[in-house]
Formats: sequence, C-alpha cells, structure tokens
Amino acid sequence: MLSTLSFVILGLILLCEKSNAVTATNLTSLVNLFIGTASGAGGASGGNAFPGAAVPHAMAKVGIDVSTTPRQAGYISDNSSITGISLMHDEGTGGNTAGGYGIFPLFPLPSCSFTSCPVGIQARSTLRAAGKDAASPGYFTTTFTNGIQIETTSTRRAGLIRFTFPSKAPAVNHVVVDLTNDLQRSFHGGFISISPSARVKLGGTFLQSYGTDNYTVFGCYDFADPSHNAPLTQFGTYQSQSSNSPNTITILSSNTSLNYALTADTSPIQAGALFAFNSSSVTARFGVSFISADQACSNAETEVPDWDWDSIQEASRSKWEDVLSRVAINTQAEDPTVVQLLYSSLYRASLVPANLTGENPYWSSSYPFYDALFWYVTPISFLRYSSVHCTTSSWDTFRTVHPLLSLLSPFEWAEIVNAYIDGWRNTGYIPECRSNTKAGYVQGGSDGMPILGDFAVKYGNHASQLGVPVDDLYQALVDTAENTPPDWYRFGRQNTAWKAFGYIPTDWVDPSGSTGLPTREASRAFEYAVGDFAVRQAGVALDKSAADIAKYTNRSMNFVNHWDPSISSDGFIGFAQRRYPNGSFAFSPPDACSPIDPTPHSCARGTDNDVGFYESSSWEMSFFAPHSMSTIIRLMGGNATFINRTDHYFSKGYFQAGNEPSFQIPWVYHYANRPDLTALRLRQVVYENFNTGIKGIPGNDDSGAMASLLTFHLLGLYPVPASHQLLISTPFLSSYTLHNGLLGTDTTVTVQGFDPTTLAQTPPPGSHVHVQSVTINGVQNESVCWVRWEDVVGGGEIVIEVGPNPRPDGCGSSSGSLPASLESGGFASG
Repeated sequence: MLSTLSFVILGLILLCEKSNAVTATNLTSLVNLFIGTASGAGGASGGNAFPGAAVPHAMAKVGIDVSTTPRQAGYISDNSSITGISLMHDEGTGGNTAGGYGIFPLFPLPSCSFTSCPVGIQARSTLRAAGKDAASPGYFTTTFTNGIQIETTSTRRAGLIRFTFPSKAPAVNHVVVDLTNDLQRSFHGGFISISPSARVKLGGTFLQSYGTDNYTVFGCYDFADPSHNAPLTQFGTYQSQSSNSPNTITILSSNTSLNYALTADTSPIQAGALFAFNSSSVTARFGVSFISADQACSNAETEVPDWDWDSIQEASRSKWEDVLSRVAINTQAEDPTVVQLLYSSLYRASLVPANLTGENPYWSSSYPFYDALFWYVTPISFLRYSSVHCTTSSWDTFRTVHPLLSLLSPFEWAEIVNAYIDGWRNTGYIPECRSNTKAGYVQGGSDGMPILGDFAVKYGNHASQLGVPVDDLYQALVDTAENTPPDWYRFGRQNTAWKAFGYIPTDWVDPSGSTGLPTREASRAFEYAVGDFAVRQAGVALDKSAADIAKYTNRSMNFVNHWDPSISSDGFIGFAQRRYPNGSFAFSPPDACSPIDPTPHSCARGTDNDVGFYESSSWEMSFFAPHSMSTIIRLMGGNATFINRTDHYFSKGYFQAGNEPSFQIPWVYHYANRPDLTALRLRQVVYENFNTGIKGIPGNDDSGAMASLLTFHLLGLYPVPASHQLLISTPFLSSYTLHNGLLGTDTTVTVQGFDPTTLAQTPPPGSHVHVQSVTINGVQNESVCWVRWEDVVGGGEIVIEVGPNPRPDGCGSSSGSLPASLESGGFASG
C-alpha cells in the first residue's frame, strides 16, 4: 500500500511528465506556411508570404515559382502553372509584382527526345495537382499533374532538391537548369559551365527586387549524389537562337559552357543546361553565393557534405523548434486558432532579415552582414491607399519586428544591429534600405535609428557580451541625426532642413546642394522626431552628455511644428499638415490617401506624392508620436475628445490594419486612461483582420511586420519604440512563458480568471476581458497599462488578473500609472 508521501511523489512525477510532454510538443507542426499566400491580384489582400524551405534568417529560400503575377514571393495558392523551383525569394514584400530573386530555377521533365525537350519557360510550364502543396518549417513539396513530385529542404546558403518521377515513367528523365529566367525576367548577362562530374556553376546579373540597380549572384548544382547516384546519360546546353526569337531554342548535346556579356538592357535570351538521368529519382545539391560560383560550391559542400536529406531536414526543423520554443504554451489547453496564429507568426517573423555573413561583396569586415533588412517600392501612384501594402523596410520593421527580437532572440538581434552599425562604418549613415545586397530608397525617416536606440536601451549593459560596440552604435546614431548626405533619398535624413526650420519645409531647395525626394514632408518629420527620441534614449542608456540628451529631447518634440490647429475634418479640429518655409501651412485633406479617400491622391514614395504623407493619411499619422502621446492628446483637445476621435477613426473606416502607421492606434486608449477600450478594440482588430487561411494577413506580411504585430497582440503586449516600456492588455492565451537565451530567464505570464468567451470579435457583456491588476513576482505593479521590458525578460511570473468590469481608475491611481510621454515628464531615466 502506497503511503501519502508516495502518492505525493507519484503525483509530482506525473505532473512533471505532463509538463515535459507539453514542452516536447513538435511546435513546427503548428505552423501554417500557407497563411497569406492568396493572390494579391485586383487589389486583394495577398500577404505575399513565402511557403518554401528555409532556416531562420536564411539566405537560401527555396520554393516554386508560378507563371502569373502578382507573385512577389514566387508562390500563389491558386491553380497557376509552375515554371521552376528556384533558390532565393523575398518574403512578404510588395513592390514589383513579378517578384524578387527566383534565380537559377530547376525544372523536371518527363521522357523526351533530348534535343527537342521543352526547356523554354513557357514550353515547360506545368500545372500542379490539386491539393498536393504541403510544407512545414524546413520542407516543401508539391506534385505536378504529370505525377512528378518536387521536394526541397535547405540550410543557410545551400540545400537539396529532389524530383521523383512516376514509377511507370520511362527510365530516362530530364532536369532543366535555367540560367536566365529569374522572376522578373531581368537577365543582364552571365555564364553557365558543366563539368564531367555533373557539377554546374552559374553566375548571373539581374535587376534588384525594388530598385534601379543590378546585382550579381552565383549558384552551384551537383547531381552526382554519392549515396543515391542517378546515372547521368546525357547532358548539354540550350540557348535561344537569337534575342529576336527567344522562344526558338537550340539544344546542344555535350556542350559544356555558355557565356553572355553584361548588357545595359535586359536580355530576352533563354539559356541553361539540360541533363538526362536513367533514374526515377534525381537529387540536386545546391549552393548560392554573392561572391563567386566557387564559393557557392564551397557553401554546398560545407553545409550539405553528405547529401543526407533526413539530417538536413531535421536540422532545419530543429532550428525552427528552437525559435518557436521561446514562447511556450500548453498547446492542448489554448484555443487552437490562437495557437496556430501564434506559432505561424513567430515563424514568419524569423524568416528575414537574411543572414548573408560571409557573402558581402563590397567590403571586408569581421562583423555580420545581413540583407533583406529592408525593402522598398518603385514609384507608383495610388488613387487611394489600397489594402495591398506595397513596401517593406526599416520603416515597417522598427515598430514590432525588432522589439520582438529583443524579447526572444537577443543573439540574432545583436548580429542584425551589428550589420546596421557596419553599414554606417562604410557609408557614414545608418542604412535604411538594402535588397539583393544593393542600397535602396528611404521610405520615411531614417528608421534604422529607433532600432539602434532600442538596442542601446535594452542591451546596452550586455553589449560587450553580445559583441556590439556601443560607442560605434551611438556615433552611428549621432552622425545620422546631424549630417545630411549628398542624396538623402538613399540613406540618412534631410537634416539641413530639420535643424534649420524645426520641421520639413515644402518647396524648399537645400542651399548645401544636398538632394533627395522632397515629398512625404509631414510623415518624415513625425518619423524624424522618433529617430531623435531614439538618440536621446541611447544617450541616457549609455551615459552620454546632458547636452546631447537635452538636444535630442527637444528635437524629438518638433513634430508639433507640423500641427495645424485650424484644420477640421468630421467635426474634429487639428491635424498634421505640410508647411512652407515661411511658416504657413499647405493644405491636404485629412482623409487623403485613407481607405475611404473620395479623391485620387498619391501617398506613395514618388514625385507624384501630393499630400505630404507616406502610405498614410493625416487622419492616421496625426496619432503618431509614440514617445509623447500626451502631446497628441493635448493637441486634439483632451482625453474625452481624443477617445471620441479614436473611436471615429475606426468607425469611419480610416483604420488600415495592414498599414504600419496604424499598428499602435488600437492601443492609444491607454494614454487617455481607458485600457478597457484597448482590450475591446484589440479583439475587434485581430478577429476582423487575421485568420489561418490563405487570406489571413491584412496586406503584405512586410518581412514579418504583420507577423510580429499579431504576436504582440496575442501576448497582450505592445512595445514603445526605443524605451523600456511595453503596453499591456489582456492576452489571448491563459498562460505563456517567454524564454530569453542571453539572460537565461523564463518569464511566465498567467491570466488569472482567463475567459475563453473573450476570444471573439465582440466579447459578450460580462466576459472577463478587463485587466484588474498586474503582479510581478508577487509585487503589484503600479499600472495595469504598462510593464517594464526588464520585467518581461527578467524571469519569474507576471500575473494578470482579469474581470468583467473596467477599473474605475483606468490605468491606476499612482502618478506613474499612465504610459510615459516626454511632454508630461516621462522617460526621465530612459
């Protein structure tokens, strides 16, 4: 007979086993890679998510390419024909609808007469069978209607692609290696060579995803799998007979090389290699590089040395499991939809930026090199702001992507921050946009500044351990805040105007000769203010001079100089506007470029932008001062008017869930002491705009911006840029644990009184959706509206008590209950 103590011990063992079972859950199985893969044609919400094989922050993103546009990530969840499986792709971006990368695609062909095989991109295009697309982190597969199966798995710069032909197919099957057809069909020159060992080396120059520059990239394919040798029976090259007849193609058996000189214009030539194998299964090992074809081969040999498919796929899955496990929940106890949204979002938030360390073609450095940090859009006119978000850059990612990395991925974030700093070392300014290793355009402010300021605030004391030189970080911030580059359209800011006027003037020529795109004046000023706040915060965190701190504190309040108190819209007074050098305001309708703009206006990044705002309306940008929201409330007329105006913003249709300037607005009720309204608004926003379907993202994923935003909403948190503060509300989970690998901490957030009925667009009356108290390691927090970042990563337990009624004192009754604002004395210690 067991004693009472034995029962207790047995119970503890069973409890421990249950806990381990939850911990051991295969979290990658909860990721839905097809969320946000609907076509964005006709202004629909596509998401442009990438569902192929990749490891976290991979350079190689391997997936199929469809024949129709828009296809920014190469893939669309529809019945489009497939033209190849290629080695690199964008993730969640807008801009060029043909897409980015899509380099050196392979394509499997069934038996055909070698010299007459359909190798051209149109001739080979094939439908995939319905319902055959499948993917999990680190793996993708589909099957064509002709029965050929495609599979891929990958490492950071290399991987494996496998073609399985139907068993009834003839013994000889073929694989095309396409040199010239990227997604944009933008080939400008390159080469392909074939060795007797079935090694293919390629190099090509193509147009970058969203800019005017060409980039050069290299690839390497091996077909001589030592463990599953597919006998090579024939090989050769193919090429268009002429540029005037690109679809008339000649195949030369046994030819080993083709070379095309670099041309100023895009070449329509089609060219590549063709292989024939006496096997029903063909595996190709690949590597990619921005340095050389030899390095691409070396990357393949180093990262995929044994061609062991299972070990490569498992290693990729394991890397993703590590990322996903940084947010631990009881997957069986929580709402299944919330679980899938959470882990799918965590996945997408770590696809980019891409780790190109060792692949910097421009300068030699001991620091990491990351690309796809930022994207941008070619100049286009919007008749009105559409639901299809059109760009991705630091402008998109500073709000939520980097703050999420700060919580969960300090080592990866430190590498990315180092890449920003290294950009300053080699250009004099914090980089803003870079794709395909090429510099792009500045969208709004220089929005790498809040990212570096955020790092200084949160990890300044750990920077040495993380390998980040804080003196360089701070100097990068100061140089970007003070100096004006010759072309502030590419990087940096229009500081000559900002410092001379305290705002960004319209119709003003810089006497220094510095030039840039002189549009988006009001929204740039609001973002410049946040950038200066970031310098101020870094100065406080790094113990810089009082003079510096005072300078950037004052300058960060200059957004008020764009506030025109005379403008009225829908009965509300006071809006952000452009301003002339003489101080007078230039009128733009506050609803211009909003989703309900009745008149055509442009708010894109282009010379036709005639409103002064970037991808936003004055109705929206007038809320954007996250470092001093008390100022916005004052300018709008006080708490009551501010709340009414925020409600009207949502009810009238000015809110655009897929637009970054809207991200914080569901949370701004906190600043007016009404966290109860925030809790209700968050439910509405999440359930109206996000779901687990192919249209489950409200616009482009924007390099994980939407994914990280949704993650914060689900966790009941929202970051204040370059600060220690996180706004807090009722989570969509009953409990979760955040793991920080640098600090070695696990912080468990528990919702006491969690009510599943609140998981709805409109929670029923009386449901427990309102925060009553927040307790941190047994000590009651002074506010139910915000917590310190250090508390969220510091280990221990945060208990959020919820109930059916709002607290009568809102955020709390102490002087520090409201979230901080500069104007009201907040952020005194950073």
